[in-house]
Formats: sequence, C-alpha cells, structure tokens
Amino acid sequence: MTRSDTTAGELLFSSYQESLQIVDAALAPSGLRQSPPTSSENEFRTLRKTDAETLEFSRSAEIFQTTLQVLKDKARKRHKRDVMAQALLSWDDLELIAELSKCPPATHPTICQHSHLNKYRSITGLCNNRQNPLWGAANIPLVRWLPAQYEDGEREPKGWNRERLHNGFQLPTTAVPGKQGCMPFIRSVPACFVNYGTDIRQALQRQQMNAITSFIDASVVYGHSPKLASYLRDLSGFNGKLAVSKQFMDSHGRPYLPHVSTLPSACRQGPDGERVECFSAGDSRVNEGLPLTTLHTLWLREHNRIAEVLKHINDHWSPETIYQETRKIIGALHQIITMRDYIPKIIGLWSYEHYIGPYGGYDPNTDPSASNVFGTAAFRFGHATVPPVIRRLNKNFQEHEHFSSLQLHNTFFSPWRIIKEGGIDLILRGTIGTAARAANADMLLTEELTERLVVLNISQHMDLAALNLQRGRDHALPGYNDWRAFCGLTSIHTLDDFKEVVRDFKMAEKIWKIYKHPDNIDVWLGGLVESVLPGSRTGPLFACLIGKQMRALRDGDRFWWEAEGIFSQQQKAELLKGSLSRIICDNSNIKEVLADSFMFRKYPSDYISCERIPSMNLEAWREEKSQELRQCGTPWKIKNGDFILSSMTGKLVALYSCYHGFKLKGAAAIVCEGNRWSGHPPKCTGI
Repeated sequence: MTRSDTTAGELLFSSYQESLQIVDAALAPSGLRQSPPTSSENEFRTLRKTDAETLEFSRSAEIFQTTLQVLKDKARKRHKRDVMAQALLSWDDLELIAELSKCPPATHPTICQHSHLNKYRSITGLCNNRQNPLWGAANIPLVRWLPAQYEDGEREPKGWNRERLHNGFQLPTTAVPGKQGCMPFIRSVPACFVNYGTDIRQALQRQQMNAITSFIDASVVYGHSPKLASYLRDLSGFNGKLAVSKQFMDSHGRPYLPHVSTLPSACRQGPDGERVECFSAGDSRVNEGLPLTTLHTLWLREHNRIAEVLKHINDHWSPETIYQETRKIIGALHQIITMRDYIPKIIGLWSYEHYIGPYGGYDPNTDPSASNVFGTAAFRFGHATVPPVIRRLNKNFQEHEHFSSLQLHNTFFSPWRIIKEGGIDLILRGTIGTAARAANADMLLTEELTERLVVLNISQHMDLAALNLQRGRDHALPGYNDWRAFCGLTSIHTLDDFKEVVRDFKMAEKIWKIYKHPDNIDVWLGGLVESVLPGSRTGPLFACLIGKQMRALRDGDRFWWEAEGIFSQQQKAELLKGSLSRIICDNSNIKEVLADSFMFRKYPSDYISCERIPSMNLEAWREEKSQELRQCGTPWKIKNGDFILSSMTGKLVALYSCYHGFKLKGAAAIVCEGNRWSGHPPKCTGI
C-alpha cells in the first residue's frame, strides 16, 4: 500500500482517525479493564497513567500502534484472513503514520553543539553521546539484545491466544495455585520507533518506552525531565539546594522530602487524622516502601549538605553552578557506590572481572541505553531478597521501644510512618542491621509480595511474581534458553540439565512440570532459580545480563566520573572516600555504622564509630576567582533563570538558561571582553 494509491490512502487515513477516537477514549478516566481485551480498543485500555512529558510521547506511540492494529482489522475483514502489517505498508506509509501520530522526528547531532552540554549532563540524558543524541536518554525505547517474540509477531504477548501451542504445549498462565479470577494488568507504554530505514518488521513491532534516563546519573534524586527537576529544586532560596517539606522535619531539625503537588494524594494515612501526603522525588516509586523512602531522604539531605558547603567555599558561584556541581558530585557517588560497593556483591568478583573489567575510558561507540531484558527480568532478581518484615531498631540495634517492626504490606505507600513514627533513623538501622532474605524452593518471593502487594488505585491485592512473569511476556522477551545461548551458557534440553543449574531439585521438577518444555520457561523465573555463583546473589545468567548492562552504562557515559576531564585528580581521590556509611553518618543521627553498609555484620562487635568512616574534603572543589571574573565582575542576574560560567572556548562566557516554563529571549551567552561583559543578559519570559 502506498500513498499514491487513493483507495489505500483512504484506508490509512480512516484507520488513523479511528485510532484517535480509541486512544482518546482510553485516556479518559474510565477505570481499569479486568477481563482479557479482545479488540484493539479494549487492548488499549490498559495504558498506564503517567507524567505529562512521557504521556505526550506515549500517546503518539499508542496512536501509531493503534492505527496499525485498526488497519490490520480492516484488512482482515476485507481479505477474510490475517494480514501482517508489513505486507500492507511501505516505508512511506510508515513515515506518514508516524507524522500523523506526532511521533518525534529523528534527532540530529547538530542539537548537541551547545557548549553548556559539554560541562554538565542534561537532565533528560539527551546529547550524552554527541553523534547519537538519544542514546541513554529518557523517553526512548528500551533496547533489544535479542529480537522480540510476540505471539502475532507484532504486539500480542505470548500466551495471549490460549489455543496457540508453544513447542507443543500451552504456556502456563501467570495466575497463582488457588487464586480465582484475574488480576488487572497494565501494559507498559509503547515508544515511537526511531530508526528509519531499518527492518520494517522490527519498526512495526511494539517497543516499550524507558521513561527515565538509562545512566547512573542520580536521576532518582533530580528527575528525568525539566518539569520534574524544576519542581524538586528550591529555586526561591537562590542556594542551589533541593526543595524540602515545608510542613515537617525530624526531631533533630533535619528535612524530609517535598510532597507531591496534586492533593489530596493517594498515599495511606495514619490514625491521628493529620494528613501526610505522598513524597516527591526523582523516582516515582519513592513511596512504595519505607526503606526506599529512607534512601531518597538520605540523598536529598546529602545534596543540600554539599550545596551548603560549596556555597561557603565558592561564594562567587551562581545558584545554578552550585546546583549543577553538587548534582555532579552526587551522580559520581551513585556511580562509585553502585559499581564498587554493590554490583560485585550481586554478580560475584569473577563475573565482575569477566563482564565489566577495568575502566578504559569513554567509548562513544557503546550504546548505554537500558536493555529490555535488564529492566524487565535480570535486575528484578532483587524482588526475591525483599524481607517480609521491615525492622525498626533503636540505637542499640534492638527492637525499638515505641515503634515495633512492621509486616511489609503495612509499609506500602505510608510516608506518614516516617513523619509520625520516629523518622528515618530506626528504619536505616533495621535495613543495615538485618540480613537480606534468601529465596528458597517453597517460596521464591515472600507472601507479602505475592499475596498482599498494594498498587495505588487498584482495589485488590496484587502478586508481584505474576506481574513480573506477565511483564516479560508484555515486553516480548525471548525465553530462558534463548538468553542462556546469548550469554554463551549451555542450553537446557532435559530435566537433568535443568537440575544441574537450579539450586534445588524440587524446584526444578516443579517448574519443569508447569512449563513442560525448557524453551517455554520465562526468563525472569529461569534466571531467578539458578544456583548462585560463589560470592554473589545471582546465578550465571543474571550475572551475565547485569554485567553486560553495567559495562555499557559505564563505558558509554561521556560524564562517567572517571572519564577524562570530568573531575580533577584531587577531586577523584576525595570522591573515592565516599560511601553509603558516610552518607548515613552525615545525614542522620546514627553514630555507629558498618564499614561497608552492604555487608551484614553483627552489632556491636563489627560496628565502628562514624568518626572512623572516611569523609570527602570538599576543599578539592574550591575555585578561586579568575582574573577575567575579577575584571568583568559577576554577570547580571536574571529573573526566572540563571547562568553558569564556562571557559571551554578559551574566553570566560556566562551561559544563561531559563527555569522550566520560561523561554529565553535574547542572546544565551555573554563574553567577558576587556573589563566588561559583551552585552546585556537575556530575559526569561513565561510560556
């Protein structure tokens, strides 16, 4: 079908118009569909409600995908048989549908030539790679290391058609032994295809969007969009700090996270009647559990602590410079703590050396984008380590006298427990003072997650294991054996083969009986039950997939903390002193910690005073006023925006930018020439 064909063109446009009606109807607040969808309209009703920026991208992708589905439905009725979309469409047709759907056009490297993008990473991850601006950025498709496996080749998850056999057998449903009915399931939002000229079949397949950046860039603290980043900042304080709760602080005067803007929020409330709204952070999952909320609170406090010191050391820095330099330090700490202290314990030292190895510098040919299998399967190994009880401990690391430990389901979306029940200190002690849960044959995940999981705006309890299995099929992940082959591991052909790689024979027999064929085993489950490698928490498959992803995130990041020109040698030496234990000491009232907070040890014998934990000396970031700055003076301040100073061009330049919601009017840069700035500063006008 081409646009020159009038009849075919009319069919394309009518399909597009119909898809608009379907998508707009689905976006209307009409509740979740709990029965299996049987048409393109019903299928779309599983769209997740999300933030405005991502929703704009995902709406375009949904219109694109729904147009294809409507077109196929019309062709099926006309030809009395199923017709693949690739048989109906040319590249010209595909580009027209993308244009009608308002899918973003291809991003050209020329957008990356702005000099301010050379000094600090963008909040969206855009232009980290100058030649491939979208690599690692927010709101792009998760990358595929193996081709998608949809039931219809394009969008239907495996198991969608119960009459279809896989290797001679039906796929097992993801419903648990004893549960009645179905749980609601929300399909991941799709992404518009971005690679014109590739295989048209792949371009027509549903791809899932990664709404956040892929990089280890502390976006969980700062957000992944200009709007969210702006909301999380204390712009009125002119101090480079992050916003904090205006309503509450702990008993020592330490701040809590800011609250969401939409009130009343959906978070649970305590018994005393005073509302505590959901917290807001760079990651939308901040309220899902108390340990997660606690970590977010720590990083908020650490940013503001560092920003205050930098403002004192460099009183000539603008608020924007303080914010960006502090963000840069926090991002480096995230990278160091993740790669040095956490990942080796997860995949083991052998796998770390084999798959990651020593750092060799930034590689612009490495795509750091998050892979579909990493986010949907491999990195969900941690769900099996979640304990059924959140312990709350006193200063002697014993059960707290006033606030007892809690069943996990009583902590979901309950920020009031932090505000009203002792702050984050007792939760921090419980987190570092309790061994992580180990999965066993009878229970891979605690029943707190499989029987009592709370998801906001869904009235019934959910099952995280079932959700993970269905999410893998929603994302068209190939099966367990395909991924073992990808990693160079031996394939599983018999039950005896499976028993050799699974930690428990009873578990192996149970899975074999359910799936009936090794190629049918879902990758999340297969990887989860493998015998763990020495000194690790994962088996060989997940160690491979996590290791490959971590190397890509490191080597493909132009702003990686070890990359040339990012930090001075003195600053790198100070950053290496950073640790989670030091951050706990600096931002809580805890006085004794473990030397390594990721290794469980007994109290008090293995705990040490905070005074013995190394601390960064931020004097390494002292920057004396340059001669040019002394001659020209501090650049003009502007309303609703700010500047950073750069000397990358050989001259001192003030680069101005506006806060979210405002547009720059006038020249973005002024230059220090002679004894004065070259021109008047720009203005920031409301959009």
